[in-house]
Amino acid sequence: VQLQASGGGLVQTGGSLRLSCAASGRTSNIRVMAWFRQVPGKEREFVSAIRWTNYRTYYEDSLKGRFTISRANDKATVYLQMNSLKSEDTAIYYCAVDMNAILSDNSVENLGKYDYWGQETLVTVSS
Repeated sequence: VQLQASGGGLVQTGGSLRLSCAASGRTSNIRVMAWFRQVPGKEREFVSAIRWTNYRTYYEDSLKGRFTISRANDKATVYLQMNSLKSEDTAIYYCAVDMNAILSDNSVENLGKYDYWGQETLVTVSS
């Protein structure tokens, strides 16, 4: 499985961006797709996830209300709509996919549970 992320860029504080992540290859086994982000010098952190069959969504608590994860109905693509962006949202964003394990609600935040990762996409929020 290959993941192609896109949509990052430079935006002013309060602006919006929409990230996309398209999976290709053997996508029929997708269970969860997620977004993580990382600031240089810090650990990669969970942003959001969506279960592929029932569309249940998960968010890091501080991002609820500003970020929305969704998936396309007809293709293996996940989106992350980011609104009211803040400078602290500046980070490298990664998408990831779980193909094998049935993740519990608590474990969707665990980056070690994901099988494949996309390339980085940089989001810079300027004040």
